[in-house]
Amino acid sequence: MADVSAEGAGAPAKTTSLTTVVAASSAGTTFEWYDFFVFGSLTQIISKTFFSGLPETAGYIAALALFGTGFLFRPIGALVFGRIGDRLGRKGAFLVTVALMGGATVGIGLLPSYATAGLMAPALLVLMRIIQGFALGGEYGGAAIYVAEHAAVNARGRSTGWVQTSAAFGLLAALLVILASRIVVGRAFGPAAFDAWGWRIPFLVSAALLAISIFMRLKLSESPEFARMKESGEGTDAPFRESFGQWQNLKIVLIALVAIMSAQGAVWYTAFFYTQTFMEKFLKVAPETINTLMICATAVSAVLYVVFGWLSDKFGRKPVMLFGMTLMLVAYFPGFHGLAKTLNPALAEAEARTPVSVVADPADCSLQFDPVGKASFTSSCDIAKSTLANAGVSYRNVAAPPGTTAQVRVGLVTIPSADARGLPKDVAKALKTSVETKVKAALAHGGYPAKADPTRMNLPGAFAVLLVFVIAATALYGPIAACLVELFPTRIRYTAMSLPYNIGTGWIGGFVPFTAFAIVAAVGNIYSGLWYPFAFTALSVVSCLLLLPETKERPLDR
Repeated sequence: MADVSAEGAGAPAKTTSLTTVVAASSAGTTFEWYDFFVFGSLTQIISKTFFSGLPETAGYIAALALFGTGFLFRPIGALVFGRIGDRLGRKGAFLVTVALMGGATVGIGLLPSYATAGLMAPALLVLMRIIQGFALGGEYGGAAIYVAEHAAVNARGRSTGWVQTSAAFGLLAALLVILASRIVVGRAFGPAAFDAWGWRIPFLVSAALLAISIFMRLKLSESPEFARMKESGEGTDAPFRESFGQWQNLKIVLIALVAIMSAQGAVWYTAFFYTQTFMEKFLKVAPETINTLMICATAVSAVLYVVFGWLSDKFGRKPVMLFGMTLMLVAYFPGFHGLAKTLNPALAEAEARTPVSVVADPADCSLQFDPVGKASFTSSCDIAKSTLANAGVSYRNVAAPPGTTAQVRVGLVTIPSADARGLPKDVAKALKTSVETKVKAALAHGGYPAKADPTRMNLPGAFAVLLVFVIAATALYGPIAACLVELFPTRIRYTAMSLPYNIGTGWIGGFVPFTAFAIVAAVGNIYSGLWYPFAFTALSVVSCLLLLPETKERPLDR
C-alpha cells in the first residue's frame, strides 16, 4: 500500500503510509484481543484457581460471568475514550487503551489463587477484568476510525477488514500460546503443572506484546480527517450531547445497535467462544482437540474478514452483513447438533436410544443457577438435576404429584434421589454423592460416555460445521468497521460508533457463554442455550433489512 491522499478538499497531506497505519493499528488491536481472549480460553482453569470455594457448576458459571464482566465495562470505556478521541485526537486515545489492557493482563498472571489469598484473589481478578473491559471499549473505535480515515473511498472495507481480522489474530495467538505452554509445561513438569501454574505463562507473555504495541503506535501521526476538522474549527466540545442528545444522531446509534451489533455480539461470540464451552462442558471433548479445531477455524477466519470487507466495497455493506447474520440464524441449531454427532457420537446415540428424564414435584425444584455459590441444591429434585447438569446430559422434566421424592430415569432404569435438606453438611454431602454415583453408573450403563472417544470423532465433519459458523461471523464482522465509520459524522464518530459497538459485543456477545450455559443448566437441554443468540440475531436480520441504510462510498468529511 502506498501513501494515500486525503479525502476531501482542503485536507492536510497524509504523512503516514496506509501500510504503516494498517499494520500499527491492527497489531495493537491484535495484542489487545490476545489479552482479552486468553482469559476466555482458560475459563475452566480460572474457575478452579479463583473460585475453588464454590461447587463445580457454580464456579464454572462464576468464571463465565467474570469473562462477561470485562465486556460489561466496555461501553463505559467507549464513552470515556470516545470523548477523548473526538476532542483531543484518535492516536492518544488508543495509545492509552493498549497500555491499560497489557498492564491488567500481566497483572492476572501474577495474582494469588483462592487457596493462597481467599476472597482477595477473586476480588483482584474482578478488578483486572474491569480494567481490561474498560480499555478494550476504547480500542476498537479508535483503530477502526484511524484506518478508515486514512483509506481511499473505494477501499475502506478492505482496509478496515485488517482491523477486523486482528480479532482472529488475537484469538489465534492466544490459542497457540496456550497450546504451546500446555505442551511444554506438561512434558517438563507433568500434566497437572499447567493447571497449577503453567496457565500464568500466556498472561505474562503480554508484557512483550505490550512493549511492541506501544512502540508501533508511537510512530503514528494523527488521523488526517481529525486534523482537518480541528484546523477548520469544526470539532465538538460536547460529543455526548451531540451523539445522544440530538435525535438525528441518536437514531443512527440505535439503528446501529439493533440492526448490526445485536447480531454481531450474538454471532461472533457463539461461533468462537460458546462453541468452546459447548464442546468442553457438554460434549466432553479434550481441551487439546478443542484448541486444535479452533486454531484451524480462526486461521481461516483471518483471511475471510478481509475478503468480506473487500466484497462490501464491491457490493455494499448491507447485503454482505445480512448474508452473514441470516446464515448463522439458519445454522444455530443444526450446527450444534452436528458438533455433537461428529465429536461425541456416543452421546448423540445415547440421547436417542436411552432418553433421560427427571420425575419430580415442580415445587421441589430450583433453577440450577448459582453464580455466587450460596444455594445448597439439597432437595431431591435439585440433587437429581445438578447431577445431570454437571454430567452435561440433557433430560426431560416430568411433573410428579406434590410431595413425591424425585427420580432420575435413564431409559428403563429408575434411580431414586434423596432429600438432604436440614441435614448436617457432611451427611448431606454423603447423601448427594451416593445419588450421583448411582446416576452416573446408570448413565454409563445406558451408553452415556464420560468423555468423547477420539477414535470415533469425525474431525473433518466438526471442522465443516465450525467453518459454516466462521463464514457467517466473518461475513457479518468484516464490513462492520467501514459501515459504522461511514454512518457517523467526523466530529462525533469515535463516541457515537463506539457505544453501540461495545454494547453489542460487550453486553450481548460477552454474556453469550455465561447466559447460554446458565439456561442449559436451568432447563436441562444442552441445546436450549442457543435461543439467547438466536433471538438477538433474528432481531438484527429484520432490523437490518428494514432500517439500515447502505453506506458504501459515503464521504467521511462531514
